[in-house]
Amino acid sequence: MKLICIGRNYTDHIAELANEKPTDPVVFIKPDTAILLKKQPFFIPDFSNNVHHEVEILVKINRVGKYIDRKFAHKYYNQIGLGIDFTARDLQSELKSKGLPWEKAKSFDGAAVIGEWMPKDSFESVDNIDFRLEKNEEVVQQGNTQMMLWKIDELIEYVSKYFTLKIGDVIFTGTPAGVGAVNVDDVLTGFIGEQQLFSIRIK
Repeated sequence: MKLICIGRNYTDHIAELANEKPTDPVVFIKPDTAILLKKQPFFIPDFSNNVHHEVEILVKINRVGKYIDRKFAHKYYNQIGLGIDFTARDLQSELKSKGLPWEKAKSFDGAAVIGEWMPKDSFESVDNIDFRLEKNEEVVQQGNTQMMLWKIDELIEYVSKYFTLKIGDVIFTGTPAGVGAVNVDDVLTGFIGEQQLFSIRIK
């Protein structure tokens, strides 16, 4: 399986990091070794002093597809989830300043949290899903998929032009504003609506 991640998909997050608004989705890949094992804490890596949480709606692909037309994209997933794209922000800034890829800052071991999954048909519309991240029981990020620059079906159409989508692949759809550093003993809890989908302790 592969994790296909979308950057800069919420205007407020683009603004908070002073990034340029993209004309196309920003796409990068995380390997499956980046997935944080269930019930395991997240250990801050020794190569970063500034790891940020980025909560994101996730989509799990359920059939093989290539060059998927947007109007058929809804047939390629039936589960929606929530996760975290952990980012070593200091390392990412260094890499960006040199025009280098982000993978070392985004794709290290444990950098991808995948929470529990919910049936797609439990939502009236995948383009109107409320979600949030709490740090130590305080809301630090909240968003709704209607705020996405590119909605889920548009993303599937776009990424499938470049990558064959396979069963079990996961798309991280981007994060809203409110990203911030994590510290030892923080507890991060993610919700879609009032449904808790993960809880992670930082070590």
